Amino acid sequence: MSLVGSLIAFLVGLLVGGLAIFVAAGVVTGTRDYSHAVFTALVGAFVWGLSELFLSWVPVVGDLIPLLAWIWVIKGRYGTSWLHAGVIGFVAWGAAIVVLAVLPLVGVTDAVGVPFV
Repeated sequence: MSLVGSLIAFLVGLLVGGLAIFVAAGVVTGTRDYSHAVFTALVGAFVWGLSELFLSWVPVVGDLIPLLAWIWVIKGRYGTSWLHAGVIGFVAWGAAIVVLAVLPLVGVTDAVGVPFV
């Protein structure tokens, strides 16, 4: 895949991840700001990636800490409790799975900013 193709795939994946967080935050907090959700997905992907890079070698903790860091980003961006941020993360994960079940028909197979999808 070319650099342009990779960039387009990243941007589409980011928009899908943002959509999943947008849906989840709307369900949990009533927030309706797509650009806020996309930026949250971008920051979450960055924080997840960094923590995964440094901790992936540690059993169990290497998977748990990046997930908690991602939830921490959601908590900070939406000013909510850990519980509500966790629910937003879970609903975002579910929404991303549903969206990604349909999008392979047009070539999209990844959601940036939502772990485990």
